[in-house]
Amino acid sequence: MSSMKYDIIIIGCGISGMTAAIYALRSDKSVLILEKESIGGQISSSPLIENYPGYQKISGMELSNNLYEQVINLGGVIELEEVTEIKIGKEKEVITTDNTYKSDAIIIATGAKHRLLGLENEINLIGNGIHFCVTCDGAFYKDKDVCVVGGGNSAVTNALMLSDICKNVYIIQNLDDLTAEKTLKDRINKKENVTIYYESSVKEIKGEEELEEIVISTKDEKEKKLKVDGMFISIGLEPQSNFVKQLLKVNNFDYIESDENCMTNIKGIFVAGDVRSKKVRQLTTAVNDGTIAAIEAVEYINNL
Repeated sequence: MSSMKYDIIIIGCGISGMTAAIYALRSDKSVLILEKESIGGQISSSPLIENYPGYQKISGMELSNNLYEQVINLGGVIELEEVTEIKIGKEKEVITTDNTYKSDAIIIATGAKHRLLGLENEINLIGNGIHFCVTCDGAFYKDKDVCVVGGGNSAVTNALMLSDICKNVYIIQNLDDLTAEKTLKDRINKKENVTIYYESSVKEIKGEEELEEIVISTKDEKEKKLKVDGMFISIGLEPQSNFVKQLLKVNNFDYIESDENCMTNIKGIFVAGDVRSKKVRQLTTAVNDGTIAAIEAVEYINNL
């Protein structure tokens, strides 16, 4: 196990983490980004982004790749390693499954992961009928019947993409209306092959090796069976904060608390992006967090 020193260590290589890296590198700081899964975070699987300034349309993968190239060209180092612990001393230590790294400042930008329904058989069928990414897996269901669970922007965007290739698309929403932006709602309501079940929830998932059928509870408290070939779950995210919950202050939902400068309860540790406790979680707010966290981390180091 080796030990290397960087000015700033960023945990998480999503939009906020890479934005932070760009600002820190341009301030002539050495930067290491540690990522346990994949470059780009959740947005890399988004098929279409239409609300990011400067782009009428761009895929999440393309945006992530652009940022990755920018970080590398500026001299940033990216390692695929899982962080298991942070130790606070004269220098901060970030311990991964493979190495120990030291730094003066840390930015946590670990984001959030897809929330599950919590039903029996759900995990077993992920990849075999149950999915999260339409860009990755939607094409498998051309001319077939699918459902989307959720009613927010991600869910409706997924349903719109699927409606262009699938025979029928069912949206299962537990509220009495969709919570997506009005433009998305207007577009989905015009789709003749989309059926929306309001005040409904998935109660059972059937299928042994592949998804065959789901049972939903409708608003009149009756059960309804839907034969579907695929199900895309879009019901929100869970913060990736388990590795620091004993060290940093988190809210009731395990999002990391911070002040307006993205500083946590420990000096020199900052937080950015979806893992941070805040009201709005969008691409633009992730970029905002990354910018602020990096500027504040640089100032913190300069004042040591």
